[in-house]
Amino acid sequence: MSPDLPPVVPSVTAELVAALSPRLRKRLDAGVTKLLARPAVREGDTVRIAVDDETDVVLRAPGGTVTGADAIRCGCLLAPDCLHRAAAASAAPVAEEAPAPAEVTEAEEGTGTAQPEPDAATAEQRAAARTVFDAAAAVLEAGTDGAGAVLQAELLHAAHTARLAGLPRASAAAVSVVTGVRAARSADPGHRLAGLADALAAVLGVTHRLPHATGPDLTELRGTVRQPYRPDGSLRLYGLFSEPVLTATGYAGAVTWTADADGRLYTVSDVAPGGPSRATGAADRAVRIGDTTLTHRELSRAGLAVSGATVSPTGRLGAGAGVRAVRASGADWRAEPLDRLWAVPAPEQVTRALDGGQDLLFLEVTLEGTVRETTGDCLLADCAGLPLRLATAHDDPALPYRDNLRLLAAAAGGSRLRIVARLAPGPCPRALLLATEHPTGPGARVDLGLDRLQRADLPTGAVAPPARAVPAGDEAPLHLLRRRVHQAVPGGRRVLTLAGSRSGDGARLRRLGLATAGDLLDDLHTAAADRSRDTFGRLLPADTGRFARAWLAAAVYTDTVERALCAAAWGASATEARGA
Repeated sequence: MSPDLPPVVPSVTAELVAALSPRLRKRLDAGVTKLLARPAVREGDTVRIAVDDETDVVLRAPGGTVTGADAIRCGCLLAPDCLHRAAAASAAPVAEEAPAPAEVTEAEEGTGTAQPEPDAATAEQRAAARTVFDAAAAVLEAGTDGAGAVLQAELLHAAHTARLAGLPRASAAAVSVVTGVRAARSADPGHRLAGLADALAAVLGVTHRLPHATGPDLTELRGTVRQPYRPDGSLRLYGLFSEPVLTATGYAGAVTWTADADGRLYTVSDVAPGGPSRATGAADRAVRIGDTTLTHRELSRAGLAVSGATVSPTGRLGAGAGVRAVRASGADWRAEPLDRLWAVPAPEQVTRALDGGQDLLFLEVTLEGTVRETTGDCLLADCAGLPLRLATAHDDPALPYRDNLRLLAAAAGGSRLRIVARLAPGPCPRALLLATEHPTGPGARVDLGLDRLQRADLPTGAVAPPARAVPAGDEAPLHLLRRRVHQAVPGGRRVLTLAGSRSGDGARLRRLGLATAGDLLDDLHTAAADRSRDTFGRLLPADTGRFARAWLAAAVYTDTVERALCAAAWGASATEARGA
């Protein structure tokens, strides 16, 4: 996947790949690799790739996105049904499809009323859900190593079908899987195996449950194309911090978090197609709300008075024509009304996050040094007597997260700071560090994804202590099951059928009191090894559905237990956390 190419909507990629002959389909992955090695030249809304000295592939993206198959053209003799057009679409990031007119509800148009939906999934929706499930199961069967452009296109086609059937959540989940697969196959530094496993579990889970769901559960599984914005009158907001946005789907920008006097959180975002340069530059763009000229960087430390505000269910502020906003004074993190965010005990904040609420944590910590992990060093801090690990929120080298974390390590040794972090569920207290008070500047704060700390910002004589080799808390017995769940994602079914893969882990889990985990692990291995033969001894096609369901059961169980372990590690109530 190349960030130099404009995003392409799923239906375009699916259409171009479907038009290929069987012979060209076999060569598609090699064609994608070859195209990624060629330079891309951007001229306005047009990107040109020189396939060779005589042939160019041209992508036209008015508005930054390729929305039609005719917007990708090639000068070779086999065009339009050539390998180059399909390879270009398969190499580009996946874009969000624009909603069809039928998908725009009255609530989204601002009338405040929504069209009633049936109490059960329609036949078209059940068929679409099955198509997405089968396509995602085929990707899991092959693993990322074997899920080439053809399998990706089939999943994108299923995603397009689901969107047309009124299943935007299933469609978006399928697109996320394709994006994760492409990131894995291209060795994208932002790729995370756990993230791709979560995406696969999400799409399989939604499409598995949807055909049998009714009432509110069905409404949630269908999802919404756009978030409806409700009127919220006048708001007095105080800036908290800004964070860059850089996604594997080719979108970038910034999000600024604010809070009102009651501690409710609101966001102002500026996200559009782009790469790292847009993510770092968006902080100095004016926020898109009312007539204010505040930039995101300024708003994170100032305030905003908004009239005629509209707000989405997630707290995102709308920028409609009736919204008015002017600059107002901000507040220090240790002053009212922002101080109350840090007054909430950490266990209550974690319970809220695990229960599906806001996942931001407002903590006061004492930095104690660094701890070495397999993915790199992270900060070790004390949070009210609880040992806490603080990791970087994004590993892209264009963002200053990791450099700032290294410098903060030099400020360890008693430095007590207020921070904002995002909960990272796991068996030990862990969070992704987003913003912090300045190490030496009282009242100042640092947005770690946008601002760059310097040596001069550290206390005099500060030196980073050596990283400690702390035993990983990840080696809980549940790790035996999670390891197999994660191994299947890159390697597919075959990695679980290799000699020696069926060890005594299931029996060990049962001896340690995790009988359900042991049974799920045994069932996963059995489903992976289940290959029937015909009367002549030839292998019959694999039952991808059974393997996908066994894998999904193991993934859901692992996630549920890990959330319970996370709640216990933070001292939160696992029974109150719906996700646990």
